[in-house]
This record gives sequence, C-alpha cells and structure tokens, in this order.
Amino acid sequence: MIPLKDINPRYSTPFVTIALIAGNVLVFLYQVSLGARAQEGLFFALGMVPARLESALTSPSVPLGLAVLPLLTSMFLHGGLWHLISNMWFLWVFGDNIEDRLGHFRYLLFYLVWGVGAGLVHTFFNLHSTVPAIGASGAVSGVLGAYFVIFPRSRVVTLVPLIFFFFTVQVPAVIMLGYWFLIQFLSGLGSLGAATGGGVAWWAHIGGFVLGVVVGKVARRPRRVPVIYS
Repeated sequence: MIPLKDINPRYSTPFVTIALIAGNVLVFLYQVSLGARAQEGLFFALGMVPARLESALTSPSVPLGLAVLPLLTSMFLHGGLWHLISNMWFLWVFGDNIEDRLGHFRYLLFYLVWGVGAGLVHTFFNLHSTVPAIGASGAVSGVLGAYFVIFPRSRVVTLVPLIFFFFTVQVPAVIMLGYWFLIQFLSGLGSLGAATGGGVAWWAHIGGFVLGVVVGKVARRPRRVPVIYS
C-alpha cells in the first residue's frame, strides 16, 4: 500500500517539513556529483556504523564525537533515488500534520531525536556491523508513529496494486500505519541472527516508530483550560 495523501486539514505552513525535504534533496544532489568511490567514503565517514560506536564506547582510543556525530549526519544521506523519494514522500504526506500539532521547533527537535534514537536501536541489534546505515527512514518512522496515535481516524488515500491493476481506497491511518509497522516488526524478527550485510535497517524503523508513539501519546493529551480559583 502506497499513501498518496491524507484527508486531514492543517492550520499552518509546514516550513520545517519543507526545509527537511529540501535539505535531503540537496545532500543527495551533492552525493551524486561525487564519484562512486568518493560516495562510498562519504557513507562510511558520515553514515552510522554500529561497530564504530561500540568501539568508541569501549575503547578510549576511539574519539567518541566522531562515532556519535553520524547519528545525525546519517539521516541526510540516501543510497539511491528511490530510497530518497520513498522517505521524502512519507515525510510529506504525514509530516505536515505532526508539525502542525507539535509546533515548528518541537517538531524539528523530535524529528532529530527520533532519528538518533532509531540509530541507537539499530546499533543495539547490529553491534558488530561495519556496514554504514544511512537514510531518513528512522526519523520518518518517528513521524509515522506520532501520526498513528494522534490522528488514528484520519483517512489516508492509498494506492493498492493488484497484479497488473491499481486502485485507490481510503484507509484509516491506524490501519495503514499499523499494517506498515507489522511488516517492519516481522521483517526485523526475521533479520535477527542473519549475516551482517547491506539491506534495510528494520530495527531503525521499529525504534523510530515506537519513539514516535511515545511522543504522540503525550502530544495527544488535551490541554488543560486555565482556571482561576477565588
């Protein structure tokens, strides 16, 4: 199922979402301007390498800053055009309403927190991996998790492929995003014990989504009306 748009009004301009998408696109354009070998070096230097973080935490000879910084920089790197488009499309469809609810600054802060948290979860499940993890999907998964609990009844216009035919249906967000998370979770379980190599960072998706749910539950609480007692 591919979300096309959500039927959920917003009441402010999603400046941060637009800026995040623009930033990711600009970084990708810079990536593709490099040669293949230089791009691989960029991924290793700024991508999240679990073994490097593990070494920094256990050995004082490895600079902790150089191992921790990629938790942030890896969020703005992508392995290919489809990787970029899929992440930015989900961010565009669901991010505007979360930005609207949280406010611009808090949304940006939590977006980065979700991305860093997703990277740490990925590291925990892949401690000895030397393969760089890149992409905004951990942070975007946080956006999806927050949307899941804040706007569960919002309708999402979804493209559904059926063999050679495509049709659209309106699906409640709780069903569409719940199905998405189930796929990530089952795939994450299937990846446990598998040989370390390239692929999808399932546990980053899972970790980001769960962190998004936590933030969403807090943001969903109704605000107290101020009362003056006399």
